[in-house]
Amino acid sequence: MARWPNRHPDPDGDPNTDSEIADAKCEPSVTAADTGTATARDGATAVTGYTGPDPGTTSPVHVSLTGDATASEGGLANTGYIGRFTLIQQAAPRTPATWPHQVGVLPPRAQSFQHRAEADQLRAAVDSGGTAVLTQVLTGTGGVGKTQLAADYARTAWDNGEVDVLVWISASSRSAITAGYAQAGVEVLAADPSDPEQAARAFLAWLEPKAEQKPCRWLVVLDDVADPADMRGWWPPTGRHGRALVTTRRREAALTGAGRRRVTVGLFTPQEAAAYFTAVLAAYDRREPAGQINRLAADLGYLPLALAQAAAHIIDADLTCASYRELLADRIRKLADLLPEAGALPDDQTATVDATWSLSIERADQLRPAGLARPMLHLASFLDPNGIPATVLASEPALAHLIAHRTPPGTGGAHQPAQVSVEEAVLVLRALHRLSLIDHTPDTPHQAVRVHQLVQRATRDTLTPDQHDRLALTAADALTAAWPDIERDTGLAQTLRANAFSLARTARDALYQPACHVMFFRAGKSLGESGQTAAAAAATEKLLADLVRVLSPDHPDTLATRGNHAHWQAEAGDAVGAAAAYEELLADRLRVLGPDHPDTLSTRSNLAASRGEAGDAVGAAAAYEELLADLVRVLGRDHPNTLAARGNLASCRRRAGDAVGAAAAYEELLADQLRVLDPDHPDTLLTRHNLAASRGEAGDAVGAAAAYEELLADLVRVLGRDHPNTLAARGNLASCRRRAGDAVGAAAAYEELLADQLRVLDPDHPDTLLTRHNLAASRSEAGDAVGAVAATEELLADQLRVLGRDHPNTLATRSNLDALRGEAGDAVGAVAATEELLADLVRVLGPDHLNTQTVRGNLAHLRGEAGDVVGAAAAYEELLADRMRVLGPDHPDTLATRHELAYWRGEAGDVVGAAATTEELLADRMRVLGPDHPDTLATRHELAYWRGEA
Repeated sequence: MARWPNRHPDPDGDPNTDSEIADAKCEPSVTAADTGTATARDGATAVTGYTGPDPGTTSPVHVSLTGDATASEGGLANTGYIGRFTLIQQAAPRTPATWPHQVGVLPPRAQSFQHRAEADQLRAAVDSGGTAVLTQVLTGTGGVGKTQLAADYARTAWDNGEVDVLVWISASSRSAITAGYAQAGVEVLAADPSDPEQAARAFLAWLEPKAEQKPCRWLVVLDDVADPADMRGWWPPTGRHGRALVTTRRREAALTGAGRRRVTVGLFTPQEAAAYFTAVLAAYDRREPAGQINRLAADLGYLPLALAQAAAHIIDADLTCASYRELLADRIRKLADLLPEAGALPDDQTATVDATWSLSIERADQLRPAGLARPMLHLASFLDPNGIPATVLASEPALAHLIAHRTPPGTGGAHQPAQVSVEEAVLVLRALHRLSLIDHTPDTPHQAVRVHQLVQRATRDTLTPDQHDRLALTAADALTAAWPDIERDTGLAQTLRANAFSLARTARDALYQPACHVMFFRAGKSLGESGQTAAAAAATEKLLADLVRVLSPDHPDTLATRGNHAHWQAEAGDAVGAAAAYEELLADRLRVLGPDHPDTLSTRSNLAASRGEAGDAVGAAAAYEELLADLVRVLGRDHPNTLAARGNLASCRRRAGDAVGAAAAYEELLADQLRVLDPDHPDTLLTRHNLAASRGEAGDAVGAAAAYEELLADLVRVLGRDHPNTLAARGNLASCRRRAGDAVGAAAAYEELLADQLRVLDPDHPDTLLTRHNLAASRSEAGDAVGAVAATEELLADQLRVLGRDHPNTLATRSNLDALRGEAGDAVGAVAATEELLADLVRVLGPDHLNTQTVRGNLAHLRGEAGDVVGAAAAYEELLADRMRVLGPDHPDTLATRHELAYWRGEAGDVVGAAATTEELLADRMRVLGPDHPDTLATRHELAYWRGEA
């Protein structure tokens, strides 16, 4: 029976020799042909050299005292007992491979492979200076298709005969890189495989260009380098006949130095994603609506790996794109449940999307500052994937989270400090960026951090329910801490709002318990103050539904949200609906909180304001006077709410036509606010704004303009040049110039303002639309009636799209357009359009609303311009009766109606009556407005005219 020994390394360290020697009493010799002498004891076998002259042949081995044994292909057989036997076996001589030759196996081409721009970048291989780049590094997050692009590049070069030697190495570790190079050395150079390090070094040395050596066109691909340190000493040499391509998730400078070019692999474009998904489904005879495919691609963030695995799951589970999107939208469902099982992954993939980034997270956690990458990624996974401000992730709540959840060091690890600084938080972001888990761009601080939405979801899926809820609260705290009290930077405010709404979706109900997180109120206020009042109303309506469901209808936060919703409802133009909502809220607050609770008093104030905006200025003023008495009794004269109510009362007087009284009230209020609050307090600045406006309406356009100029300087200092309030003040200053008669200067000011509003706000922002309205009116007053009509027509189209047909601003623009058309000569057409507008105003605002009455006056005027002077006089007479009833005899609009009535009576032939009516009007305007008011001066002019006509 043959007996085979174990083989152990030669103690002399000869890599080509294996031997085992044992002692025995009998030591006969053994001779192996073509090898030399071998010695064995006690039946053991030792082999030296090769037992045959050529591989695949056999040769006899003569063994004394036992008989003959025949060895085949380096083996050894023996018969009988061998006392002493030593045999040294040598490896067969190797022959280098002939070219062309490929080392390693290229990954198979993915199903429905998409040609991408990055492939063209690789093939161009030329830097910005026109120099050929021989080493390129493909970098990008896991799942973007780096390996497929590298394989396509290598396969194309091979198929086109561009390379003599192609080497593909799976380079996930240093040992794997060494093994890959060693394999190339064995195959290409016939190097000794028993010393991988030496074989690898020999191959790298062979790649070095040599003058006497036949040029070899080679391409080395190192796929999925996990650590830049693994490449130390293993970079292919630079030579004009050779090329190297590395794929990695890492983005360290060490990977792209020394003339190497980085090519960043991004996501599919929407077109590439749709084409890929369509092709995969078509391969299985599946058809889906293009719209559903496009939306699903967007839901998956255009990540190639996610698209491939989603398509496989849809096919395997016999789903539609629509049904898969419904499953994907269920945030309680884990991402792993929506992907194929590990054994059913397409394209020879080895990991599901949710597992793709786990190793990268572990590596990032090991980078300095150690242990912070995972908790930072946890926090970022709750915020907006399209951009997180740097200040949020470096806020106090964020730093406290990093300290509390720092990954503990391994056994024997260094002690971690108790505190985490802002600088360390930035270093953590850089570590995550280096592993392509996030994109960190410090030069865009408002959107410094971007995280793919599936990276976020996969990260959240690792959390327990309790961890999920605590992290959601931490993210909300971080957002709130980073939110400035005064939003001078509109870009930052927009990004913070996007993060708040993204967090609201991912947090589910965590931010409603035990009460509504203040972040919701801050985001809604920011949204409305940015001019998106309809969006603010919609957002508070959704929040209200959630609070009723999670908390209760009578919870203080639910009631507060009802008030916020009514506020933005009013700001969006529905003053009547807002007043009704405030009435219902007041009844509930009286029942739940009592009559003297500050929130109850606040609701009474808001109700009065809504009534005034709905047209009942007199009733609103009476309600404010009654409320003010209660506020002084409950809160005190100097309480901010009391001061605010005084400002609202002044606004009611101003709306009721008493501009002089309103100005006096604002002056008194301003003195108290300067004493109690601060010169730069928002309420103080608002009062200065209203005071200037009242002065302008009272006839002092020059004084109002001067006040606005002073206010504007302070607004720029306190809020910034681009703040909406600053821009609004510039608009009011232009209005003062227009009221003072400088239509040309006002138009120029409006043009400058419009350019800034388009840059800072939005083309559809209400303030932007208002400026366009005022610019058109100024151009008309400056003599360009035709241009004003064209501009107003364009504005109306946008307002109908943005605000809707029934918004007060839309209705006002329709009124102005009708008036402009009349001034441009189309009086008959203007009359028809104004009659239609009047019907809408009565339906939306009611017959007694100020805007409705204004349009009635415009219609009467247009009828007169169209030739019906008697009808115009009759219409003004009816309007005057209603204005006397609704506004009172001294309201400026009532006085203006008397002026128009006198004029059209004179035009109808009653010049004596016109003169008498104008004389009476002059006396009242002298008494109400003063002798120097522009309207008073105009009346004196009219009186002189009619006396002359008489």
